[in-house]
Amino acid sequence: MPIDLGPLLNNTGATDETDLGSGALNVWKNSLPAAELPAAGLFRHTGVPFLFPETGPGRPDNVRCEGQRVDLPAGRYDWIYLLACSERRAEDVVHLHYANGEVDDEWLRVSDFWAAAPSHFGELEAVPCTRIHFPRHVQQGIGPRIWQQRLAVPRQQPLAYLRLPHNIAIHVFAMTAVSMGWR
Repeated sequence: MPIDLGPLLNNTGATDETDLGSGALNVWKNSLPAAELPAAGLFRHTGVPFLFPETGPGRPDNVRCEGQRVDLPAGRYDWIYLLACSERRAEDVVHLHYANGEVDDEWLRVSDFWAAAPSHFGELEAVPCTRIHFPRHVQQGIGPRIWQQRLAVPRQQPLAYLRLPHNIAIHVFAMTAVSMGWR
């Protein structure tokens, strides 16, 4: 089930060539080329449906992780899938909060969005790009990317919400809660 992250979007990670300076994926204000990203709305990767955010000049299009609470539709889930990237590679804890009040901590590991960096944690490349945006120019041949990563939901109990880590190097563009349906 795709999760609407719209109310939580707080960072601009994609720019067009008329607004290069509004990007903020890292301290150098690099950004992804909006023209190479999926259109807003339903986007599938490896069969998993995601709600990809709208991109545009100065428009927030990702959640820079600052401890946000992400409410989930009531249900039992096996996996939380994310479309995410990181400044350098980053590892931090996501807190899974169940309806009965119990909490599990799961590690979110996201590789660098920068082209020269391979998948360090086994993520799948979900959205590859052919160029990167700097605040004042476009650099061809440096292909940043967004990764598909997943978190296990270990308990067989209804999950109410999750709390993202306090780690501004991690950027989440989309999220989906998946139940394998065999229960």
